[in-house]
Amino acid sequence: MGIRQADLNELAARDALRRLVTAYSRAVDRRDFKLLRSLYHDEAFEEHGDMFTGGPDEYMAFVEKALSSYAATAHYVVNTSFEIEGDRAEGEVYKINYHRTHAPDAHEVITASRSLDRYRRDDGVWRFLGRSITLDWSTRRAVDADAYKDFAAGSPPGRPGPDDLSYQVLTLFGRHG
Repeated sequence: MGIRQADLNELAARDALRRLVTAYSRAVDRRDFKLLRSLYHDEAFEEHGDMFTGGPDEYMAFVEKALSSYAATAHYVVNTSFEIEGDRAEGEVYKINYHRTHAPDAHEVITASRSLDRYRRDDGVWRFLGRSITLDWSTRRAVDADAYKDFAAGSPPGRPGPDDLSYQVLTLFGRHG
């Protein structure tokens, strides 16, 4: 098969799709449900196995409720593969997902999953049209509370919501705290 060289239009589309899937991670981890909803077409469809299947508005409610179980989450996009055909595209997005429950019996759930995505571009804007999630592996362990007392160089911990440092520092994002 090999990999052919992409032209500038394809490179621009790939960049937009990568920004879309990383914006999803930011929206979930910062609990920015307005941003999260804006990433979906109204007729989009999410499939998370037995946990959830439905449209974007129902998915927002599901995500908000699910995230209330966690003191912190971090969703990392590690690999992306996109196939683009005009204003439609498909993607396989590899992710490492971190979830830490609330104290006092806090534990960490770390998973590797893949999003099997469908996208559509309307008026130059790419959004999710459909997403199916598959789990590759998972681990669960008790939180080592001492590990969180020694943040790198005294850095403040990341926080869900507008109290996260990114809302004060990243002014070009337009989402000030």
